[in-house]
Formats: sequence, C-alpha cells, structure tokens
Amino acid sequence: MTGLVLGGITVVLVTIVAALVAAGETALTRISHARAESLAGDDLPGARALASLLMDREGSLAPLLLLRVVFHLVAATVVSVIVFDRAGTGWVVLVVVGEVTALYVLAEAMPRTWALQHPDVAARRAAPMVQVVLRIAPLRWATRALNAIANVLLPGPARPPVVSEDELIALTEAAAAGEAIDDEERDLIESVFALGDTIVREVMVPRTDMVSADASSPISAVVDVAIERGLSRLPVYGAGIDDIVGVCLVKDLTRAERAGQGDRPVRSLMRRARFVPETKHADDLLREMQAGHHLAIVVDEYGGTAGLVTLEDVVEELVGEIVDEFDVEEPLLEPLAGGEALVHGRMPVDQLNTLVASEIEEGDWDTVGGLIFKTLGHVPLVGESIVEGGVRLMVEQMEGRRITRVRLTPVHEGRADV
Repeated sequence: MTGLVLGGITVVLVTIVAALVAAGETALTRISHARAESLAGDDLPGARALASLLMDREGSLAPLLLLRVVFHLVAATVVSVIVFDRAGTGWVVLVVVGEVTALYVLAEAMPRTWALQHPDVAARRAAPMVQVVLRIAPLRWATRALNAIANVLLPGPARPPVVSEDELIALTEAAAAGEAIDDEERDLIESVFALGDTIVREVMVPRTDMVSADASSPISAVVDVAIERGLSRLPVYGAGIDDIVGVCLVKDLTRAERAGQGDRPVRSLMRRARFVPETKHADDLLREMQAGHHLAIVVDEYGGTAGLVTLEDVVEELVGEIVDEFDVEEPLLEPLAGGEALVHGRMPVDQLNTLVASEIEEGDWDTVGGLIFKTLGHVPLVGESIVEGGVRLMVEQMEGRRITRVRLTPVHEGRADV
C-alpha cells in the first residue's frame, strides 16, 4: 500500500513539474529578445533573468527539453510498474493509453496553450526556474553530451531564421489590428520598406517642371525667380537644360545682392552639382543626401537631364506630402461628384490605384500621362480616352505635348464603350 501511495504522489508531482517545464519552454520559444529587453526596461519581476537567458536561447532550452523527456518517462515507468504488480500484463496497455492521454492534456496541451495566451507572464515566471536548472552541473554536462551526439547525427551549422519583408509587413498589420501600434506608425513602417523598392525616377521633379537658371543670368534676376517660386536652390545650366553646370543657393545669391553684386552672373556663385541616375534606389539616395547635397540632378541612360530630386521629395515618400507656405501647385487628384475625379498627368499610377481603388496594371510607365501615351501610341488630343483597370481616363487639358489634366470615370462592367 505504501508503494502505491508513493508511486501516485510521484506521478502527480512529476506531471505538475512537466507541465511547468512545457509552459516555460513554449514561452521561451515564442518571446523575442527585443520583447524581453522591453520588459526588463519596465523592471518587471523575472524580466532581467529572461533577457539574460535569451542571449543563448538554444543553451537555455536544451536542459528543459531533457527534463521534460525524463519526467514523462518517469511517470510512464512508475505507472507501468504499479499496474504490472497489481493487475498483471493485460492492464498495462490500457493504463498506458490513459496515461498518455492524461499527460498530453495536463502536461502538454493545457500549459502550452496557457503560455501561448500569456507569453510575457509565462516567460517571466519560467526564467528564474530555468536559471536554477542551469546551475545543476550534471544536467548541463548531460545536455551538452547529448547535443554533441545530435550534431554528429545531423551535421551542418545551425542558421538563424530569416524573416522576409512580407512577414515583417504582416506582423506590422497584425500589430496595428491589435492596437499595439497606431495606424500612422504602421503606415510609416510600410513606407520604409516601400522606399527600398522606389527608384529616383518615381519621386523626381521631371525636367518639364524644373525651374533652372542660365549661368550667364545676373544674380538679381535669379533671386527674383527664386522668391517668386519659393525656392531655396536652383540648378544652373550652360548651353541648355541638358548641360547642367552647377547649383546655386538662394542664400548665397541674396548675400551677394545685398553686398551690391546683383549684376554679377550667377555662374560666379554656383556650387558643384550632384548627378544621380534615374534608376538609383531612393533609400540609397536618402543616406547620401544626409551628408549634404540636398538637391541632385537626375540623368537618364543617355546622359540627358531627366529631372531633379530634393531631400524633401525623398522624405515625402516616408511621411507623406510636406506642404509649406510656398507650395501653391494644384493637387494631383481632385474628387468630383458621381465617383469621378480630375487627376494630373504626372500622378503616379500606383498612388492612383491606392486612392481610387482602381486596378491599373504597372508597366513601362510611372504616371497616368505615361500610361495614356503608351496605350494610344501617339501624342493624344483633348477628348481622347482609354479604359484601363476599371476606369476611363479622358484627356481634358494639354500643355504642348504634356498631359496636365485627366478626367477619371469609373467604368461598370458591360459599359466600357460608353
């Protein structure tokens, strides 16, 4: 009778400890080191121990795995011995099946589910226990020996998990849905990832919109243009717009004009221009602009001037449109009644898809104007239109060969010819 009681107590205690080990193992597996550091920063109980353990996550988890296996084997052995002595071989199989079921529910499923539901609490409570376990020298030695055997049987260095950009964005969406971060923070994080896929051609001011100065123009005349257009710096050209020879800063020009040197040519005060290819990635350009040269001339594959890009243009890709007191240009999109809208020809196609929920495919063009040119195959006339991605795009205004205004009208299925 005494053996039966001791055996029962042993099974119960081993099952409880195995459940605690399973909960701790799950929590230590799921929680990130960054989260542990955050908890430690809040000075929560067990958080510092947790952060320390996660510095060597594999080494911390190995003893727990060994203990869990040992506890399960102990419980199974004790129960089997008791049943064999009391009821004979016939009952052993039935009792073992019941024991496996009980161990799974009580020592695996329940503690692991609780740890998944409360990862922070479970990890903080498990950390001190794991530290005590790691101080048991024989257990550490046994774990290292068994791991060495496993490494021999399964050769090859362990590699840390690689998290893809799509997975990080999915985590960001989940964090925003769970109100762990604000929608604005989510948008900013997604913009950071998008910036790496954005090339300079997509954010630059095209050459048709560039305001530049002739190198021989007097300083006073250039200052007047800069003040009128609200600019702080302008590119300077020589023989033509494809011959950019430098950049002038309005503060330099203003200082010279106040010194009575307004008749000097702007060439005398221009600074060296920076040139970048139109296929350069915007995130690389942002890092370069942080060290200076807040304006760069964008060149195409033939060496001609494609446009210019400023630090503000790149930053706007991250934080959205930055409007100051000098920004008086017309909006790229103006909503109208009935679901229609007026868009500028240089509205980016991907931005249009986001704003009006259209499905225009991307191609060799970046803007709405480029799409119309590519589809029609000629310089359009006012009134010509195309149908793409569920919307009709009709040219309403041209400036020379440049499309400046397009009317967007949703096209319902079966009415594409209207």
